[in-house]
Amino acid sequence: MTAIEFNNQLTDLRDNLHRFAYRLTTNAEEAEDLLQETMLKALSNKDKFQDKTNLKSWTFTIMKNTFINNYRRATRSQTILDTTKELHFLNVPQDSGFISPDASFSVQEIRKAINNLEIEYRKPFTMHTEGFKYKEIAEELGLPIGSVKSRIFIARKKLMSMLQDYSR
Repeated sequence: MTAIEFNNQLTDLRDNLHRFAYRLTTNAEEAEDLLQETMLKALSNKDKFQDKTNLKSWTFTIMKNTFINNYRRATRSQTILDTTKELHFLNVPQDSGFISPDASFSVQEIRKAINNLEIEYRKPFTMHTEGFKYKEIAEELGLPIGSVKSRIFIARKKLMSMLQDYSR
């Protein structure tokens, strides 16, 4: 595909991409920014696009990944880092300070249920809840990514079954 054909096809996708961006962001200005960033990335990486593949799905994937990365970046930037000498901010309670007896009991029951999982499900699940990405878990445990995702899914199902009294 020539550069002109690529640019024309990409331009034809603009309306579809804009609707998708709005669905992701639910904000007109953010949708326009996401659209522009996606178009720029697509144009910058047109050499990576393989002929005879679906340009629409390729650009939608770029947009979805860009949205996810921007969301993660925004979440990280809102994290408070305590640089005080005595770690004052870390020691300040972040909630109202009131813990109901039911809440502490629930946490204990959830931990107990997690500890009752078989190790093959418990390890990937706890790593995932601690913030590890699927790829990192797979590398750490020497498993394929699909197995990691499957084990985390099964662990969630087992926990939901064990803790069904809390879902009401």
